[in-house]
Amino acid sequence: MKKASATLFALVFALLLPCGARAAGDDLIKRMNEILQKAPAEGEFQIKAADLAKMISEKKNDFLVVDVRIAPPAGPGQQGGKIPGSIWIPVDQILKDENIKKLPKDKKIVLVCVTGQTTALPILPLRALGYNVVSLKYGMSSWAKGYFGGQFMQKALGEANYPVE
Repeated sequence: MKKASATLFALVFALLLPCGARAAGDDLIKRMNEILQKAPAEGEFQIKAADLAKMISEKKNDFLVVDVRIAPPAGPGQQGGKIPGSIWIPVDQILKDENIKKLPKDKKIVLVCVTGQTTALPILPLRALGYNVVSLKYGMSSWAKGYFGGQFMQKALGEANYPVE
């Protein structure tokens, strides 16, 4: 019954949606699909910590690291410290006008969070807007030894014992 209701709602919504909006929606779906199709060939839009560290040590200036953790990074040596040269824009604020203006379209943007999962949220919309954006694979857990995000992942792995088909 729920499936039939959802299908009926979708059908009514599609019929009531103005043709122009429906076409814009179709264009957006097409654009998102094009981006997703590139993901496997582009390493799922991720960069390894060692590669980012090399870019930083070589003092390259063709990238920007954006820390998208919700809480601001603490000072060096503390849990939550930041990657050198990074700026902080919380993930739920990154598409706001004042923040999107901080992102250069002519540089690679490396998004960083705790474990690399949260950065997946803004990658697709930012890529659809024309940004060359990637995620730091495994987030700060791959950057700082003993980082608490790695501890979260280890705990989850230790508890994993659920049935699969």
